[in-house]
Amino acid sequence: MAEINVNHINPFLMAAGTILRDACQMEMSIGKPYVKKTEFEDETVAIMIGITGEMKGQVLMAFSYANALNVASRMMMGMPVTELDDMATSAISELGNMIMGNAATIFSTKGIVIDITPPTVCQGSMTITQTYAQNICVPIQAGDGLSLELDIACLLYTSPSPRDLSTS
Repeated sequence: MAEINVNHINPFLMAAGTILRDACQMEMSIGKPYVKKTEFEDETVAIMIGITGEMKGQVLMAFSYANALNVASRMMMGMPVTELDDMATSAISELGNMIMGNAATIFSTKGIVIDITPPTVCQGSMTITQTYAQNICVPIQAGDGLSLELDIACLLYTSPSPRDLSTS
């Protein structure tokens, strides 16, 4: 299993900080990244977005159920959210789209072209297995007790050059 390059984590963190501040009015502090099995407990809500193009893999944004409701409320301009219905699910999905779209823009300024898949929202206890890359977990917290984690499992994909494919 390949290790992820730390330089490929920073664009996701920059994007998350910017979007959480602008869309949710939250100043977040980023914790120390660590390698983690992608396992979540019963009350977890995760937004999973795939990455294609010159980088391949996925990024998950995982919240407790209560924090997912809090974020959905902030995304909907403070409207109270008491359950993760279609509207709330759409709001947190859009947060994922905004973060990943911003990350794609940051990567493009570094000459790395990526595209993102539509978000998938998962709930409950789950384990996700990746065989191609380590999962790097980055804890993120706000001063008001809100927390989430960003789980990044992706690799820069480089095609073999024609010279590498030649038999001579």
